[in-house]
Amino acid sequence: MDQKSLDQFKKILQARLIELQRSTLQARHEGRIVESNDSKDEGDRAVSSLTKDMLFRQSSQNAAMLNAIKSALGRIENTTFGLCLNCEQEINLSRLKALPWVRYCITCQELMEEQK
Repeated sequence: MDQKSLDQFKKILQARLIELQRSTLQARHEGRIVESNDSKDEGDRAVSSLTKDMLFRQSSQNAAMLNAIKSALGRIENTTFGLCLNCEQEINLSRLKALPWVRYCITCQELMEEQK
């Protein structure tokens, strides 16, 4: 992969990283607000519980995505970005454009999903 493409992917990944960090901070803030609302009404408690669960799931998903993006940025730095971590073949450029943090080529990804 040429340096221009790597720089573009790096810029995209860094922007997504910042966006996720902001989203994570906002979810934590909203979680604190939900926790501070000590409602006595059963309906309010149910809504509060559902909101906490949703915020927890969002935080978990954001954490996983943050790790994937940081890993992709690390692969850019060590010149392995765009190579499948399993077969070491180049990942299709259109796949990388859709999911720049992807670790596996489509063939290896499908094989791994079949094994689950």
